[in-house]
Amino acid sequence: MAKQNVAEQFVDILARAGVKRLYGVVGDSLNPVVDAVRRHRGVDWIHVRHEETAAFAAGAEAQITGRLAACAGSSGPGNLHLVNGLYDAHRSMAPVLALASHIPSSEIGLGYFQETHPDQLFRECSHYSELVCNPRQMPRLLHTAIQNAVGRGGVSVVSLPGDVAGLPAPDKAVETALVTARPTVRPGDAEIDALVEMIDAAGKVTLFCGSGTAGAHAEVMEFAGKIKSPVGHALRGKEWIQYDNPYDVGMSGLLGYGAAYEATHECDLLILLGTDFPYSAFLPDDVKIAQVDVRPDHLGRRSKLDLAVWGDVRETLRCLIPRVRTKENRRFLDRMLKKHADALEGVVKAYTRKVDKHVPVHPEYVASVLDELADDDAVFTVDTGMCNVWAARYLTPNGRRRVIGSFSHGSMANALPMAIGAQFTDRGRQVVSMSGDGGFSMLMGDFLTLVQYDLPVKVVLFNNSSLGMVELEMLVAGLPSYGTSNKNPDFAAVARACGAHGVRVEKPKQLAGALKDAFRHKGPALVDVVTDPNALSIPPKISADMVTGFALSASKIVLDGGVGRMVQLARSNLRNMPRP
Repeated sequence: MAKQNVAEQFVDILARAGVKRLYGVVGDSLNPVVDAVRRHRGVDWIHVRHEETAAFAAGAEAQITGRLAACAGSSGPGNLHLVNGLYDAHRSMAPVLALASHIPSSEIGLGYFQETHPDQLFRECSHYSELVCNPRQMPRLLHTAIQNAVGRGGVSVVSLPGDVAGLPAPDKAVETALVTARPTVRPGDAEIDALVEMIDAAGKVTLFCGSGTAGAHAEVMEFAGKIKSPVGHALRGKEWIQYDNPYDVGMSGLLGYGAAYEATHECDLLILLGTDFPYSAFLPDDVKIAQVDVRPDHLGRRSKLDLAVWGDVRETLRCLIPRVRTKENRRFLDRMLKKHADALEGVVKAYTRKVDKHVPVHPEYVASVLDELADDDAVFTVDTGMCNVWAARYLTPNGRRRVIGSFSHGSMANALPMAIGAQFTDRGRQVVSMSGDGGFSMLMGDFLTLVQYDLPVKVVLFNNSSLGMVELEMLVAGLPSYGTSNKNPDFAAVARACGAHGVRVEKPKQLAGALKDAFRHKGPALVDVVTDPNALSIPPKISADMVTGFALSASKIVLDGGVGRMVQLARSNLRNMPRP
């Protein structure tokens, strides 16, 4: 049997850790690893057109599967392109292993062609970033990188010089057992006792939920029912907590709607469940706050806490539910539910009049029709900007759908690359990229990746020929819009030229048919919808210290852009809730 080299050993360890694909762009320093992948039965090389796409795709795959995913970039400029997608994966707690191949080891520090220091460059967007300089070092270093990515939730980076990758591997490398899943964390008894005491003493309790409530829907509902609590959510908590939720009062934050803001400010005790909600201007400073999070570094960094509880949301609630007293008074809950329904009724009127006849097409109408026609288990990847608004307002979660975006990092151009990673996990599952024209055109080259691998991703392009969210920021700040307009091609014609299905929609009556045709198409498809750039409405109540734009966390911009089927959900909740 031929002796393994370091690159082959590297790929073997990735395969043992559950990695199925390595996304990247080939390059000379990567050649030994790419050749090792070529000859390995369990790992595929996915050739993308830009390394940023590789990192976004790996991050999306990790979020969909919950398993380690991997990407790679060649020396210098190649691996530098990974940085934006790695920041996003790291801030989303997606377990990703990035291979940053490096210049020849003998030339490091001598100003060689394409020289950078990747082991230093990636430290801010990773839990672990180290350089392999000896074949005997590699197995243990890679094991450590994997343990950090999986165990801590985030990115690890291994920098590997191309010449070291081609060297013979050690004869007897130790095959260390690998961590492939994260543990559950139960809070200590003292913290549980303190939280029970706070809940029992509070007359009005509100729960505010983030992505840390994944897998805890049943426990949150049981807990809310027992303590008669309204349940609000952040954007990343939407897919996990909004469905089948008779206590729903909507979403708070820059894209918020409903009564979540009021519910968090008018309670006696606010409990933050699994959320690293970044906008402190939306959190109260005059009520008691308890926070539950599996990441101790998240506790108290957004607001002053009266109690910090380190633990998984589900495990914490399982400890709390049998111990807290059942609250009988539901006046606060019912008042918030009514306020929520009233708020949605008022908002929805803005975009219900002749919306199916309006030209250019209202983006709200596009999102609403998309929500109705998409599969019940569809994966939506969402571009940053106005697409975040439409996803927050119109996509209806049900426990099977997924909604993924750059919700913590806030990068443009994430939707298409994330759709690539999501689709590779399951070619039979519907994946829809909700792309803005600005984001799509930024990494448009990787539409060719869909065609090359015949990935059946459906790109729904909200084409308003502008950077709509940036225009809104400027408007709110009292500035004239400048540098925000895009001169776009016929994107449907571009899609057809690439070998995909492409159709352009300019009238509302064309929309449903175009989406149905795209969904029926077996391969990649793009629906280019010309949308109204003026379909924005600013609410009247904005405080002066909050008017600093979307990019800064001090803004309170609640976009009154309709709410889709959520108004029906709110009405249903009011009808079905028993009265005291």
